[in-house]
Amino acid sequence: MNADISNAWQKVQAMVNGFFTLLPNIVLALIVFVIFFFVARTIKQVVKRLTSNRRHARNLGMVLGRLAQGATILLGLFISLTIVIPTLRAGDLVQLLGISGVAIGFAFRDILQNFLAGILILLTEPFQIGDQIVFKNFEGTVENIETRATTIKTYDGRRIVIPNSELFTNSVQVNTAFDHRRLEYDVGIGYGDDIDRAKQLILEAMHETEGVLREPAPDALVMELAESTVNIRARWWIQPPRRADALDARDKVLTAIKKKLTANGIDLPFPTQQILFHDQTEETDGDRSRQREGWPAGKGKVPKPRSISDSLRKLAEMRSQSNGSTGDSEAVSTRDEV
Repeated sequence: MNADISNAWQKVQAMVNGFFTLLPNIVLALIVFVIFFFVARTIKQVVKRLTSNRRHARNLGMVLGRLAQGATILLGLFISLTIVIPTLRAGDLVQLLGISGVAIGFAFRDILQNFLAGILILLTEPFQIGDQIVFKNFEGTVENIETRATTIKTYDGRRIVIPNSELFTNSVQVNTAFDHRRLEYDVGIGYGDDIDRAKQLILEAMHETEGVLREPAPDALVMELAESTVNIRARWWIQPPRRADALDARDKVLTAIKKKLTANGIDLPFPTQQILFHDQTEETDGDRSRQREGWPAGKGKVPKPRSISDSLRKLAEMRSQSNGSTGDSEAVSTRDEV
């Protein structure tokens, strides 16, 4: 029993002595790692600062800065480990990292997929920070593009975090990719109105509206002969193409078109329905040998028109005949009983 306790105590003393022996190396390793950590952050900031003024190189600078930071931290970790464990060789570390990488890859497959997609998005730049995009049911301004996810701020003040793998494998609409943007709206006029005159008035209204570009020029095209209206599509261009500018231009253009058309007597009808009560039983209906208004053609003679007085007289005759036949039947029954 005493021998076991003595052996355990000797092991504890050996561990303590080994710790104090390695303590200077551990402190030196920590100092080296901290230095590499701050150097990595400095490298990232320098790369970001160098590319911040260049719009097309900004995302590339973010990628290079993050990769340089990660590589510098990894190098510092390797040097710190060799200081603490002098027997550690580079081959052993690479082998350990390879085995660990396979295990981590299976365990964090989705995270790594988002990471690689984020790197590709930052390199290919389908959109940039500050662009306004539409992704599925979300629309807003890109706030940040990270290696794992992209955050957008919606127009009603909410933040949406979208995984990069979804952005990379699905369609994204970028509203601010170009300097100009075209807007359009269908204006319905009456069938009795002059189409050329209405198109001219619509063009005048768009030309007089502030914010509508002269080049490319606005236009007005007849698009549809609808149930109640002739639809003319008004199309105009704006700059810049941001959401607030689009809404403001839409408000001004539609207001100007409405005022211009109504001031010149152009009708802006709303949907109406016409119901025809038609039975093809009167002479005034015309020729019954032709199909009219959806009714099948008749082969018989055209009935004479009847007035209300004729209808009442006919009804009285029918009732009198009915009463007469009833009285005769009662008389026959009485004679039979006698």
